[in-house]
Amino acid sequence: MDVHSDPARQSPVHLIVMGVTGTGKSTVGEGLAEHFGLVFAEGDLFHSQANIDKMAAGHPLTDEDRWPWLRSIRDWMTDKAAEGRSTVVACSALREVYRDVLREADGVVFFVHVVLPEEVNHSRLENRSGHYMKSDMLESQLDTLEHLDDDESGILVLNVGNPDDVVADAVRAVEDRFHIDSP
Repeated sequence: MDVHSDPARQSPVHLIVMGVTGTGKSTVGEGLAEHFGLVFAEGDLFHSQANIDKMAAGHPLTDEDRWPWLRSIRDWMTDKAAEGRSTVVACSALREVYRDVLREADGVVFFVHVVLPEEVNHSRLENRSGHYMKSDMLESQLDTLEHLDDDESGILVLNVGNPDDVVADAVRAVEDRFHIDSP
């Protein structure tokens, strides 16, 4: 899909780097943003303090907790689209109904689902410091996760090996589908 087939009418593209906690969404997202010269947003920063406190205490979020968070990310992407800017957002986007909210943003929304073998993911989370999401929250997210359906616009990226190679794989997969011009 070439979202820029009509140069007078370019549609911004929003790359949502999704997946459960600890899969490397931020690393892949920052790499995509750097490669394409796009603005990057860490979805965790859109959470309310109440959501952060709840997760830090080891309690999974409910749908009611997530709706305002997802709408704020959607609105941010729409604001960037109004400026003619494409974006990259690291956001769990675990369920299709959550992705539906994100797809409401102006522009083209494309999902990059980052996955890891479960044992590797647990190990990464056990060794991660400075983040409120701990390894005991992984099971809740895995239970909530709905993989991309065939009718959803997106790709799967396996995050194993060198991070630069994983980002390069994601870049190639996105470039196979879009021509993205940085502003």
